Amino acid sequence: MTLSCGGLGVATARAIAIGPAFLLDRRPPAVTPRNLAPTEITDELQRLEDALAAAREALRAVRDQIPPTTPVKVTEFIDSHLLMLEDAALVDPARALIRDRLFSAEWALEHHRMNLVQAFEDMEDPYLRSRRDDVDHVVRHILGFLLGTSSSDQPADGDLRGCVVIAHTISPADTVMLRHRQATAFVTEYGGPLSHTAILARSLNIPSVVGVHKATDYFRQGETVVVDGEAGVVLADADADILAHYRRRMQARDQHRARLRRLAGEPSLSADGIPVNLLGNLELPEDAVTTRANGAAGIGLYRTEFLYMNRDRPPNEKEHLATYLEVMRGLQGTPVTIRTLDLGADKQTADNPATRPTVCNPALGLRGVRLCLKESDLFRPQLRAILRASAQGPVRLMIPMLSSPREIDEVLTLIEQLRQELTREGAAFDPDMPVGGMIEVPAAALYATAFARRLDFLSIGTNDLIQYTLAIDRTDDTVSYLYEPLHPAVLRLIRMTIEAGQTHGIPVSMCGEMAGNPRYVPLLLGLGLRELSMQPDSLLEIKELVRGAHITHLERATQKLLARIDDQDPEALADAIKRLGS
Repeated sequence: MTLSCGGLGVATARAIAIGPAFLLDRRPPAVTPRNLAPTEITDELQRLEDALAAAREALRAVRDQIPPTTPVKVTEFIDSHLLMLEDAALVDPARALIRDRLFSAEWALEHHRMNLVQAFEDMEDPYLRSRRDDVDHVVRHILGFLLGTSSSDQPADGDLRGCVVIAHTISPADTVMLRHRQATAFVTEYGGPLSHTAILARSLNIPSVVGVHKATDYFRQGETVVVDGEAGVVLADADADILAHYRRRMQARDQHRARLRRLAGEPSLSADGIPVNLLGNLELPEDAVTTRANGAAGIGLYRTEFLYMNRDRPPNEKEHLATYLEVMRGLQGTPVTIRTLDLGADKQTADNPATRPTVCNPALGLRGVRLCLKESDLFRPQLRAILRASAQGPVRLMIPMLSSPREIDEVLTLIEQLRQELTREGAAFDPDMPVGGMIEVPAAALYATAFARRLDFLSIGTNDLIQYTLAIDRTDDTVSYLYEPLHPAVLRLIRMTIEAGQTHGIPVSMCGEMAGNPRYVPLLLGLGLRELSMQPDSLLEIKELVRGAHITHLERATQKLLARIDDQDPEALADAIKRLGS
């Protein structure tokens, strides 16, 4: 039996594991609506407080068991859940439902959980939408204590050495404990590639596939399971030949990783002597050190949205600056490209969200630079902090979701005003700090020449560019099969952007998922890209590909390939590209 994951069912860590299945019961507790008598309110509020205290204690116990050699990120994810348990916004509405509507504690908490989850489901940004899992895990953690179904911090009893854990869902705390109990891999029915659980799996190098619907129904306790974290495939009842095939792949993968590690300090230079700048995408400041250790020449995309998470008010200038300087210290003098806030109308961070209109399609609404220009009080502190950080090392500022030159002009005018402010205050900044823009809206690619005249660099964000061009949501299971990076329209927009940069003498990079995928990199090099930014765990593999590539040959072959692009379907094109890189 083979389960191929699609949509939200995807591989989250590129590794392979084989082991006996361990079915872990992590189904959400059932909550029955129940109303109180007025005399029960005080006791019910106390039940909620007791469950909160027990939930905190259980998470602290998990954190205390994390070995000191574990990556810092692991502890910080557990700490983020502890902070959520301290956040009044998580439980105050439930307390109000107990007092005002006589809801039982568990029904009040479940009612509030459903509202929170729906709010996150309505968010357009995939990373922010995936934060619904954190809310879900934390609230269900409390519910477990209220209903008496919690297994505390113990995801399972006994030794899980070598087991493939299969569960409805797994929290970050469970992920830590599964690793502690030496589970070899996990498969979940729900979750996405940007969830904290998935990020942790990659950090801990645990082979995993998430979003395999009904996985707990398909597998039997103890049967041998293969988890292919590269292809996003899960196999059960595999015969001896298939198992031997995967064991050979595991051995080859280990040997390949050992070879790649030796490339970290080597130059990113093609076989015919052309330099290719390989950069990392960064989400958390502490990842800067790891990114540099993997040989990155700097950061090509630093997402700053995490600064706005789990808080009532947006960060101030001082908080922004402290975080950017922390990143720069980890990079030790290599450049960092800081993308300004890319939130939208559906992702409220401050003031009163109730005063803002509901939008039917937030992907086309007030998001990215549109939101920032409309709400300068949100934008100005970040721009000032980025300018001040530029005095301490090489910094580039990047603007997301641009669709018109007018937006560029407004941002550049605001930056000039802030430069004048800082000069009057005697604050240092780099007056020549490069300012660039992301090309992720088809209009921006079609009008890239106007953008290139105004900006110092361009960066192609293929994740959104593909979605907007093909009018599909890549996280929607029902249409994600249409998400095709090799669609001729997408390739034409990429080529137009590169040519605009070449015409006006400014660098063009790519920071979307295509940039870190070996399937597409030969074509991107042939199109003329010389700067690629990717997830840190892809850097060494792409460096190996670059060092073996003859880019002058790739350019000639790509030109011929694209001349007949309309006569080829994406699969044929993919095969042709594979031959380019061989």
